[in-house]
Amino acid sequence: MMKTLTLLLVTLMTLNVYALPEYSTQYDPKRDPFADGRAAIELATRTNRRILIEVGGDWCKWCHILDKFIKNDEQIKNALYDTFVVLKVNVSDDNANENFLSAFPKTLGYPHMYVTESDGSVVHSQDTGAFLINLKYSKKHFLDFLKRWKSN
Repeated sequence: MMKTLTLLLVTLMTLNVYALPEYSTQYDPKRDPFADGRAAIELATRTNRRILIEVGGDWCKWCHILDKFIKNDEQIKNALYDTFVVLKVNVSDDNANENFLSAFPKTLGYPHMYVTESDGSVVHSQDTGAFLINLKYSKKHFLDFLKRWKSN
């Protein structure tokens, strides 16, 4: 596992930089997660933040619900971007991004989040179901998650 993560980090560091957009509500199968990951590492290092990798797809109902939850609440959106550099990675029939995701722990469902240090090393794997109360995303649970995993 450590060898795979090291290979992933070396690969990310050699790729071209892509300027990450503001929070996107789309998972783009044409995006290159290695190039985007390289940009995320650069930005996270420069701004002393961790990286939040959000994995899902436009086919995923809960991914859309999470996107709406984040986008429509300024406090959550601001807290998310104050805490993390966000990298969205598509998983779909068009592009499962298997090579990129092979270095991470397996997911049980989508959307799924990985918290990494600014250098890309994984520190936490998070199922977003833990943010739910009565089948709705909880602002308190989400903000608690952000606070817990904020870079020191």
